[in-house]
Amino acid sequence: MLKKPAFTTAEALELNIPRHALAYFEKSGTIERLAKGIYRDPNYECEAEITQEDLALTAYTTKNAVICLISALNFYNMTDQIPREHWVAIPHSQRAPARHLVRAVRMRNMELGRTAVKIGEYELAIFDRERCVVDAFRYLSPEIAIKSLQAYLQGKEHKPNLTKLQEYAKKLRVNLKPYILSLTT
Repeated sequence: MLKKPAFTTAEALELNIPRHALAYFEKSGTIERLAKGIYRDPNYECEAEITQEDLALTAYTTKNAVICLISALNFYNMTDQIPREHWVAIPHSQRAPARHLVRAVRMRNMELGRTAVKIGEYELAIFDRERCVVDAFRYLSPEIAIKSLQAYLQGKEHKPNLTKLQEYAKKLRVNLKPYILSLTT
């Protein structure tokens, strides 16, 4: 388990390592406690950038988590907001993780726009650009949502796909037509 980027108490229990042994290993310096129930090798060198390591670790250790909203918009350089907490989407039926600086948003349609990304050695789920824009209109302030749509339409790092954007908006019941018309005309 020390070869993994991080492991949870539940994973240790599956391997018949009791909780008191984890406490002993932590005290002796064999493992490092990152958060409640999350551990790793204290000599572990992360390949991810320092600014994204904590986000990657949060998404990696939260069951069924998908990076979303401000964190995803920041990852795609589609916002000027600096995330103060890590935004992750979890299934509507799942309990939110009780962690410092983690904002869990319950969502019903977790597969729409879900894609994989590699941050360092972590393979993580993240919503694609189109889903992030639509979700910004659903969950964030109008100012942030309009700026993210504007960054998406300018497409400095990617080519905008308006058909896909409209399809997502329809499925998630968001009317983007007036905003798109005002920004493109």
